[in-house]
Amino acid sequence: MTTPRITVLQPDPAASLDQFTDWLTEAGAAVDVVDLTATDVPETVGDGVIVLGGINDARSYPWVGDLHAALRDWVSAGIPVLGICLGAQLLADAHDGDLDFGLEGEEGAVEVELMEAAAPEPVFVGLESPLVVPEHHHDVITELPPGAELLAASKRYEVQAFRLGSAVGVQFHPEASPETMATWTTQSGGDGDAMLAEMQDVDDRVSETGRRIARNFVTILMERH
Repeated sequence: MTTPRITVLQPDPAASLDQFTDWLTEAGAAVDVVDLTATDVPETVGDGVIVLGGINDARSYPWVGDLHAALRDWVSAGIPVLGICLGAQLLADAHDGDLDFGLEGEEGAVEVELMEAAAPEPVFVGLESPLVVPEHHHDVITELPPGAELLAASKRYEVQAFRLGSAVGVQFHPEASPETMATWTTQSGGDGDAMLAEMQDVDDRVSETGRRIARNFVTILMERH
């Protein structure tokens, strides 16, 4: 079987592929990371695309127009895309969804309920509701793009996951380790030690969800070959 290649777009050096690096390669994929602080949005990509998170709002980056156009092209071409946090917001914004910025947000371990529409969703195969996932955001998708289907919601914010054609966006961070969550919290002026303890306490459950999502994404790519 041909090894699927995943193009990973990284808007922010502080928001890396983290645990997904091992989980994706263990599932049989090859990963090419594109640092958007140093490189243009690529004209060609692999078999699938992952767009990671970042610290700024989804409309503030100099390359946002190019990425919006690329996301529309990839979805139109049926290329599987996984948008994570900022990546999900960019995916929604590129397809005429609505965003709001600088809200209360969510930080730490959050319960997310899978909707009925998530039952057949390939990205969530093998997962049971509710999920416990890492969250670190203050910008929010307030309205899904036309044609998008809501897959998951939290008590505070409705849009936690959605599908739009060949793309899925998740507001949470399935890739983030407890140590990464602690670092982000410290960098934003919070108590990193408390965050580390909170995430370590639920790490078995959180990691299983993240690992499953990574493996499911690779399976989607393999089934296309």
